[in-house]
Amino acid sequence: MGSPLTIGLIGAGTISGQYLETIGRLDDLALVAVADLDAARAAATADACGATATTVAQLLRRDDIDAVLNLTVPAAHADTSLATIGAGKAVYVEKPLAATVEGARGMLDAAAAAGVVLGCAPDTVLGTGVQTARAAIDGGAIGRPVSATATMVTPGHERWHPAPDFYYQPGGGPLFDMGPYYLTTLVTLLGPVVSVTGAASALRGERVIATGPRAGHRIPVATPTHVTGALVHASGAISTLLMSFDAVSTHAAPIEVHGTDGSLAVPDPNLFSGDVRLDTGGGWEVLPVSAGYRQAARGYGLADLLWSGAFAGDPTAGRAQGTLAFHVLEVMQAVLTAATEARAIPLTTTTPRPAPVPLDPR
Repeated sequence: MGSPLTIGLIGAGTISGQYLETIGRLDDLALVAVADLDAARAAATADACGATATTVAQLLRRDDIDAVLNLTVPAAHADTSLATIGAGKAVYVEKPLAATVEGARGMLDAAAAAGVVLGCAPDTVLGTGVQTARAAIDGGAIGRPVSATATMVTPGHERWHPAPDFYYQPGGGPLFDMGPYYLTTLVTLLGPVVSVTGAASALRGERVIATGPRAGHRIPVATPTHVTGALVHASGAISTLLMSFDAVSTHAAPIEVHGTDGSLAVPDPNLFSGDVRLDTGGGWEVLPVSAGYRQAARGYGLADLLWSGAFAGDPTAGRAQGTLAFHVLEVMQAVLTAATEARAIPLTTTTPRPAPVPLDPR
């Protein structure tokens, strides 16, 4: 691949460790600089990775950085990405693309005008779990897809996260936090969405942090914590979505896809692998792994953009594109709007169904 893609990290919080582990083992990616609002955290992260700690402004001025990995909180995604694009650098953003559709639209417009790559998580769909399910659907294993269900139920992230405040602010909640995994999977399997309906609630006005130095601290809730939606895909398939921080558990498969000739149980879309099960009328069977990056982990979306040619003259190449994340963001926002206005909301965006990932040993 020649010289590695050089990366500057902005935001060295909890999720950064998973990205840095991936960057550390892929020869095609190289971390050179780290910036964070907490200078001590930036220094510790940079020291552990053999990179340089710096400020955001200094990082964006560096000539030796090809792409910025934006792992800031959702409320800062748009401003940080726009500053990066304004500096002429590519940016790969942790999900969601932005806290609002308006902010995300500005990011896409700026990236297109500058001719730089704009990518976005989640990249879990590139692993063998979702891609094996995709191959089964494309191969006709379930006939014509008719419907899907996507279910995520948990008591909330304050149980384990030491600073969960942003999960309960606009741009957070179960829909904006976990929804991108499920919705990106649904679009990967069934194609783009054309309209949605929805309902939502927030049963508690505050949450109590259970771990870390702020254990016992109460944080306000300013976004829905239980959301349901019905999504109509352009293909005619209809998906049902349930995202909740208000309940305890579920026995349902994270995602099921039903077709005229069979049903698929798809593994947790927050993970990169897992068993895909098929039932065509004779009982459930586990399908052999048949597609996807075998060693996929957080950061493979950025690597896939590189491997697909996005940094070699075609910024739109690759699967974890900002256009896909923008469509998913509009679906989420439309579900909340539908819940407030009690009506079906048509989508104004669309996206190509991402190309499948052949079985790849990387």
